[in-house]
Amino acid sequence: MTVSTTEARARAQSFSNEWADETNERAESQSFWEHFFRIFDLERRHFARFENRVQYLDGGNGYIDVFWPGVLLCEQKSAGRSLEVAFGQALTYAQTLPPDQVPGHIVVSDFANMKVYDLDAGKMREFPLGELADNIELFDFIRLGDTSLRWDDEQAEASVQACGTLAELHDRIEAAGYRGHKLEVFMVRLLFCFFAEDTGIFASRQFSRYVLEHSESSGADMGSVIGSIFEVLDTPESERMTTLREDLRTLPYVNGGVFSERIPNVDFDAEMRLAFWECARLNWSDIAPSIFGSIFQGVMDSGQRRAEGAHYTSEENIRKLIGPLFLDDLYAEFVAIKNDKYKLKRFHTNLANLRFLDPACGSGNFLTTAYKELRHLEDQVLEILWNGQTVLDVGVLVKVNVGQFYGIELLEFPSQIARVAIWLADHQANRRTGALFGTFYRNLPLKEYGHIIQSNALTMDWADLIQPADCSYIMGNPPFIGARYQTPEQKAEMASVFAGVRNWGDIDYVGAWYMKAAKYVQGVSTRCAFVSTNSICQGEQVANLWAPLMKGLGVHIDFAHRTFRWSSEARGTAHVYCVIVGFSTTKRAPSRTLFSYSTPDAQPVDASVAHINAYLVDAPDVFIYKRSRPLCNVPPMGIGNKPIDDGNYLFTEDEKDAFLQIEPEAAPYFHPWLGSKEFINGFTRWCLWLGDCPPQVLRSMPACLARVAAVREFRLASRSAVTRALADTPTRFHVENFPAGDSILVPKVSSERREYVPIGIVGPETFCSDLVFLVPNGTLFHFAVLTSEFHNAWMRHVAGRLESRYRYSAGVVYNTFPWPNVEETRISNIEQAAGEILAVRALYPESTLADLYDPLTMPASLRRAHRTLDLEIENAYGVAFHGDETKIVAHLFDIYAQLAK
Repeated sequence: MTVSTTEARARAQSFSNEWADETNERAESQSFWEHFFRIFDLERRHFARFENRVQYLDGGNGYIDVFWPGVLLCEQKSAGRSLEVAFGQALTYAQTLPPDQVPGHIVVSDFANMKVYDLDAGKMREFPLGELADNIELFDFIRLGDTSLRWDDEQAEASVQACGTLAELHDRIEAAGYRGHKLEVFMVRLLFCFFAEDTGIFASRQFSRYVLEHSESSGADMGSVIGSIFEVLDTPESERMTTLREDLRTLPYVNGGVFSERIPNVDFDAEMRLAFWECARLNWSDIAPSIFGSIFQGVMDSGQRRAEGAHYTSEENIRKLIGPLFLDDLYAEFVAIKNDKYKLKRFHTNLANLRFLDPACGSGNFLTTAYKELRHLEDQVLEILWNGQTVLDVGVLVKVNVGQFYGIELLEFPSQIARVAIWLADHQANRRTGALFGTFYRNLPLKEYGHIIQSNALTMDWADLIQPADCSYIMGNPPFIGARYQTPEQKAEMASVFAGVRNWGDIDYVGAWYMKAAKYVQGVSTRCAFVSTNSICQGEQVANLWAPLMKGLGVHIDFAHRTFRWSSEARGTAHVYCVIVGFSTTKRAPSRTLFSYSTPDAQPVDASVAHINAYLVDAPDVFIYKRSRPLCNVPPMGIGNKPIDDGNYLFTEDEKDAFLQIEPEAAPYFHPWLGSKEFINGFTRWCLWLGDCPPQVLRSMPACLARVAAVREFRLASRSAVTRALADTPTRFHVENFPAGDSILVPKVSSERREYVPIGIVGPETFCSDLVFLVPNGTLFHFAVLTSEFHNAWMRHVAGRLESRYRYSAGVVYNTFPWPNVEETRISNIEQAAGEILAVRALYPESTLADLYDPLTMPASLRRAHRTLDLEIENAYGVAFHGDETKIVAHLFDIYAQLAK
């Protein structure tokens, strides 16, 4: 059995007393070290050697006083001798050893003093022999029987990366066959205990020390040791056996349901024990609530994360939502009344009456962060109200409590984490409040609040958890699952929530929380805010979701963050492009707050605006519905060609040349081929078009005929009846668009970094793919308007996105765009400005459009040409906005509202 810390400390004190007056290295050195090892119940002869000979690099010999290969090297000197010299000598010895024998620690002593050096950590500690008992933890690598285990003087702060260690422990336990609910409960309890021993709920390291001291290095009995601690934590002190060990008896009664359920013990092994140790070495005292979500994500497999749309958040991002939702207003009120104690007391009472609901709470990040911020505000209130007064029981003063926070979570493990997370946030807050009054405040045993439940938020009635009239704020970041990625079960949930709403099948999953919240807050003053993918405020989805919310349920937007990159504290997660929308159904102040970002990663700039519409623009509530024909009198736009050929008709330059070596007669049937990538990035592809090839010619070209046969077989093998029918005409494309004259080309997808989407003009000899749009017979005037800042601004606000890139749409962008009503004389000026853009491009024949329109490499002459065109287009609209995109878009929405009546 491992010697306990208490016993080792007592033995160390006896050792120090016995050797306090020894000074002679030669006479007593070996006896000194024999006695030292017996502090840990170790017999030196079983593992360490005295006077171990080593050979210096110059051929000379030296002798290590005490040597434990791979573990410990000791150098003993007589009293008064320099320990610095002794340490240098010991380090020289260590450098001559084979790599597998280099020790982890060096100890030098002159009887009266000791220096302990941790080679791996690079840390030195020196102390007099009389303080050995106080420093016995430095020798835990000996006491605990594992040289890889060592306590640091300063525990590393728990971080996202470090939390991965807990995930690794989870995975090892799961791989050994301990799975499901019992594993989730076990991991939550470990998390609680690690936090508790670093924050004063337990004594310092009380939990992990007991586990390691009373378990074998193999880990074989470690599960039962941990299980015994869990039982004690669930037993009131008055009901514990009097024969219980003191280091267990002093553990507090926790309750709160954390330890009440009986689960089987885990069978640990040595690797699991080491993973446990790595977790225990961390400092969990100031862990941020967002870390709990990271731990949760670390132990979920990626497939489950995708299926549930799980995502986790930094506190910085959480504050972007809770600030304008409630916190900013509370602080403004606090500042206004803090000098009036009567009003301040009433304000304090009001804080305790607020109620918060997160109907997709995950691991509780929003709830815990909001609770922490509310308690911080309460602390400032208490400082003013009780300044200079003696307070014996801080708990009497605190009114804000975790019972004000409600959560709904679909999955069991994150709901478990959320319950523990908010309890731990409560303890952190209690410590800070106690520190204000110079006392320690611990709120134990935990109470059974039961306000975070495991349930399906889309199928349950939220009023069963909290009545709408009692709920002050609804917040959170519901799952991000696109309309095309929802499971049949999720589709059924959407159908129920959106009953009676048209086109609900094209709405992202997150939209269901908006609809459910809007119905829930009817007739009450509850304010709501959700994080969402930016898709719900762009493209076709806007009208599908927001028209029924605003027109049918009276929703209006109170504040919003436009598109930004949602950063996560969790490992292995992709960045998501998000918006935050705050809304309610009761009228508030005439001013709204709109947060904008110059780039997705920039800091927000806020502006007070009169109104925020569903596109997150200060403009009227206009809904842009997809149209089959242009709103104005302009040529129609269509897609390019869609071959459905399995790649048989498409060639790179080299592939085309190789093919023509075999089949030179095919040369007239090759055409340049452009999609978005080819057009923007300037690389060449070719299309073999045999649709108008005479049969007798085609039969004379066996290589071409082989391609046709391959296309036919590919189409016949399709699951689509439409595609199988196309097998009857294998030389033709599914969609064919071969304009006789020039066409304006607009790429379907373009980088969000560009100020202008690159647009071009192509002739009939070039075939285009369905990844671009074509405006046949488009004039230079049409090119000018489409490439202007006005059309680009419209596109940026109403188009959909592919990740963060712009996804152009004929039905939603081109066909809905309100064109200027231009006099004939002005058209000439506009076309001249557009011609100048094409002329400047032509000056750079070696540059691609990607080069020319990159904001960092765009030539100044090209930028000036665009600015000239923009001014002409601005004049055509009869306004003078000088590039202010907000005003441009608002103006275009006004025109659209008039034209679409």
